[in-house]
Amino acid sequence: MSEMLRRIAVAAAASAALITATPASAQAVGPMTAPALMDDILTHTNEQRRLYGCPELTVEPELMVASVRQAHYMAATGDFGHLGWRGSTFEVRSRAAGYAEPAGENIAWGFADADAVVDAWMASPPHRRNILNCGARSFGAGVQQAANGTHYWAQVFGY
Repeated sequence: MSEMLRRIAVAAAASAALITATPASAQAVGPMTAPALMDDILTHTNEQRRLYGCPELTVEPELMVASVRQAHYMAATGDFGHLGWRGSTFEVRSRAAGYAEPAGENIAWGFADADAVVDAWMASPPHRRNILNCGARSFGAGVQQAANGTHYWAQVFGY
């Protein structure tokens, strides 16, 4: 899976239910690579789903692309929000990447690692609903580092 994540992250970086989470204070991520951080988000999200009786989500390349694109957009522009390039929504980005039935998106910025991001999303009722939506069957995750060192995170779910 790591090779797939690397390819998706590189391709998305080369191309140029709505909820947000922000940390109490921004923290720099250590020397982990974006693909490793994305893999950690996927793993920790499925751990949470198992704990609460939901089936694991499968990684969908199209949702990986949509997630990485939004994380890249936020990191490149500093514009933290669910609207992306040219005002795109997660639904538009997911469908443009080839995924027909997007279910939701979680975004965050500045967290130290993937576990901290997923833990923060789980502590927020709207984010938690996206993660524990047992009707969702697939997802993707993205992370990009801004020039100032801040990491921007995105997670898109699909039916």
